[in-house]
Order: sequence, then C-alpha cells, then structure tokens
Amino acid sequence: MYTDVNDTQHHDHAGHDHAPATEGEELRDIAEVSSVEIITSACVHLMSAAAVKVGLAEDEATGQYQDLAEARKLINALAGLVTAAAPEIGNEHARSLRDGLRSLQLAFAEALPFPDEPGQAPGEKYTGRVS
Repeated sequence: MYTDVNDTQHHDHAGHDHAPATEGEELRDIAEVSSVEIITSACVHLMSAAAVKVGLAEDEATGQYQDLAEARKLINALAGLVTAAAPEIGNEHARSLRDGLRSLQLAFAEALPFPDEPGQAPGEKYTGRVS
C-alpha cells in the first residue's frame, strides 16, 4: 500500500491505520518486558534458525533446507547464550533451553557426513561433550 511520506499514520498489510510509535513509546514498551522474556525469545529465534539450517524444516522443492556451516554458527551462539544466561534466568527456563540446544546438537551430529572430533562439535566448548 502506498504511504505518503508526509502521512502521520502507517498502514499494515491488512490496510489498517496505525499511528507511528514515538521513540518514547518504543522505549516504554521494551522497558516493560522482563529480561528473562528477552533472553528466552532470543534463544528461541536462534533455535528456530538452527533447526532450519540443520535440515529439520522441509522445502517443497528439494525436501529440506540445510546449511551446516550456518547451523554450526547458530548452535555455537545459542550454546554461549544459554550457558551464560542460565544462572540469571533460573533453572526452570534454562532447563528447557538446554534441552532444545541438546536436541539441535544431536540433530547436527546426525546430519554430518563425518563426525566432529570430541569437543569440537557446535556448542561443546560451552556445554561439554554431547552424545
């Protein structure tokens, strides 16, 4: 939908009008979100992206998406974040994130044509050996 640059309202994909958020409103919105929610949200985004890159999502044309080099980076980042954040977010939240991370690490290992050396698989420098 066309929007005039001088227009004071924004239009979403359904054509609804929304007043633009001011910087103060954006800051207030983020200030109301707990650190646990922000951290777990970031972890969920990393998990989702890693799952796709490992090949756990299906592509209609080829059967799957897979980019193990990208998956390795995402799993390493996730492992670092989960490990660093665990004491801050509490055991209840950390446990489910660690379970998801471990599942991704195992799926990555299964997707490799040749196994990584012990301790060299993605995230293992943070989590220890996954088997």
